Amino acid sequence: MEDLKKYIRDIPDFPKPGVIFKDITTLLKDKNAFNRVIDMLIRRYKGKGIEKVVGVEARGFIFGAALAHALKVGFIPVRKEKKLPHETLKEIYELEYGTDTVEIHKDAIQKGEKVVVLDDLLATGGTLGATCRLVEKLGGDIFEVVTIIELSFLSGREKLKNYRYYSMIVY
Repeated sequence: MEDLKKYIRDIPDFPKPGVIFKDITTLLKDKNAFNRVIDMLIRRYKGKGIEKVVGVEARGFIFGAALAHALKVGFIPVRKEKKLPHETLKEIYELEYGTDTVEIHKDAIQKGEKVVVLDDLLATGGTLGATCRLVEKLGGDIFEVVTIIELSFLSGREKLKNYRYYSMIVY
C-alpha cells in the first residue's frame, strides 16, 4: 500500500498555515490508482455479509459509493448539519477550537444491519467517531471502519478503539 503514497499530493498551509493537506484528487484522477484502491476494498469486504456502506461527507462519498455499488449494497451518506432533507439524528463532536455536527437519516439503517464506515482520511477521529455513534444509535452493527489515509501522529485511532479499523496508507 505504501506505493499509493506517490498518488497523494501534499498542499502546504491549506486550509490554514502550518497544515499539510493530503490531496487525494491526484489519486482519483489516475484510473489505475483509483481502481486499485476500490478493488482492494472490494476484496476486503466481499463475502463478509456487508449490507450498507456508510460514507462520510464529502470524499468518503466517492469511495463509499463505488464500494457499495461493487458489493451490490446500499450507500448511506453522513453529512454536515442541515444538508439531509428528511428526519435526521445528529451527533456533535469536538474540534481543535469548537464543535461540529454530522447527521444521518433516521431511516438509513435497520437494527442489526452490518455496515462498513468509510472516509478518505483519519486525522483526530472526531468525525468518524461521531459517525460510528450515529450508526450505533440506529442499531447498525459496525463491521469495520476504513480510511484510505491515516495521519497516525494525530492519534485519531484512539477515538475508534472500540471498532475494527483499517487504513491503506499511514503517515
